[in-house]
Amino acid sequence: MTRLCLALLVSCGVTCANGATAPVSSSAAIAVMNDFLVAFNARDEVAWARTLHFPHVRVASGEVVVYANEAEFIAAMDLDRFAQTTSWNHSTWDEMNVIQASAAKAHITVTFSRFNAGGDKISSYRSLYVVENIDGRWGVRARSSFAP
Repeated sequence: MTRLCLALLVSCGVTCANGATAPVSSSAAIAVMNDFLVAFNARDEVAWARTLHFPHVRVASGEVVVYANEAEFIAAMDLDRFAQTTSWNHSTWDEMNVIQASAAKAHITVTFSRFNAGGDKISSYRSLYVVENIDGRWGVRARSSFAP
């Protein structure tokens, strides 16, 4: 691993569960996680869908939802409505840890927080993301969250 990659991983707080530095492939998985959050915060459902792989699975609120393809996912999402009904304005990654990684897949635990327009924290949740490299493109395949 080059010093630059190591510096980027350390500065982003990416570590493995055993405290070791994450493999180089983890930097690509972390990059797609950051793109995921940027698109989510921009309320851009199309850009958000492009950070995913399909079928895409979300386990939350006692349900398992499988989105077969990008079009189905986009049709089901309305981030403006989500913001109105929850007082949500933006989210942050508070913690991100690569707990397992290979050249093709990474398991990433995160804690994220939701904030209102005034910058007050609404809530924080722990989650597990499965990020895969398929045909040279990293994307979130599945996520399991304690968030509603």
